[in-house]
Amino acid sequence: MSRLPTVEAGERTYEVHHDWGPLPASIRYGNCHGVQVDSQGLVYIHHTVHESSDSDHSLVVFDPQGTFVRSWGGAYAGGAHGFRLAREGADEVLYFCDIRRGLVQKTDLEGNVLLTLGYPSESPAYAVREGRLAPSWKPTNLAVARNGDIYIGDGYGSSYVVRYDRDGRYIDTFGGGQSDGPGDLSCPHGIEIDARSGAEELLVADRSNHRLQYFDLDGNHLRFAGGVDLPCHFDIYRDGTLLVPDLAARVTLFDSRNQLIGHLGAGPSDYRERRLLDRSRFPAGQFVCPHGACFDHEGNIFVVEWVEIGRVTFLKRIQ
Repeated sequence: MSRLPTVEAGERTYEVHHDWGPLPASIRYGNCHGVQVDSQGLVYIHHTVHESSDSDHSLVVFDPQGTFVRSWGGAYAGGAHGFRLAREGADEVLYFCDIRRGLVQKTDLEGNVLLTLGYPSESPAYAVREGRLAPSWKPTNLAVARNGDIYIGDGYGSSYVVRYDRDGRYIDTFGGGQSDGPGDLSCPHGIEIDARSGAEELLVADRSNHRLQYFDLDGNHLRFAGGVDLPCHFDIYRDGTLLVPDLAARVTLFDSRNQLIGHLGAGPSDYRERRLLDRSRFPAGQFVCPHGACFDHEGNIFVVEWVEIGRVTFLKRIQ
């Protein structure tokens, strides 16, 4: 048996397990956009569903060993994008961004819908005026603050962040501009509440500007951070490590002070073309288009990729 490839960042080494978690024959991945792990260690994969799939289920759940548990989510097939597991008291809930239907939904872990947010017509930035087309709205991801406020990044629409309270009441809008000045955003693709400094701050993957941007919870610009290349989203481990899937064929790690640890699995420069090809064109131990990533409870990493035939990779930490 050939040895599995390994990848390194700083003093950390991970064993690479591509195509983790065998699917049932009825499901074929489309573009894999999000991954989350719940308190029991169950792994949730959110994908667009391949055109050849018999099932339209866009959410697939595995146990920690990679055994299929259940699937659902046909309503999100084709539009599945942003994905967030949040804890609300003793409960865990899921949030979904659907770029095809232009909505955000909160569900329980079995898929029962608890909240739906559609076009943000309450926001002045999205107001429909006579003789003017409605601004584009394609929410790509979201974050939830401790008080329950919901921050939605309109990454593929008008590049604003729109804020609601826990009950879905509109609060405010910031960002936009699709430029590179402080407070401007160009494709706020991913978004995270970062409390590593002791205070909650909003961390935005300002993807088309190839940077990270911090805001306070009222939407005021705080600072920029670099070291990323087309950042897609985030996860933060309990030791303060920040995980960033970079669409440009790598996964980036920062320490608790946002000092770069290193890049994992840096892949070929032709990643945009390669993502359309078959598995034989995916180099072992390298990424093509990482789109979502998260830690499990032991500090291992799951990475899902924006490739037409879907891919889930498990990075097992061995050092």
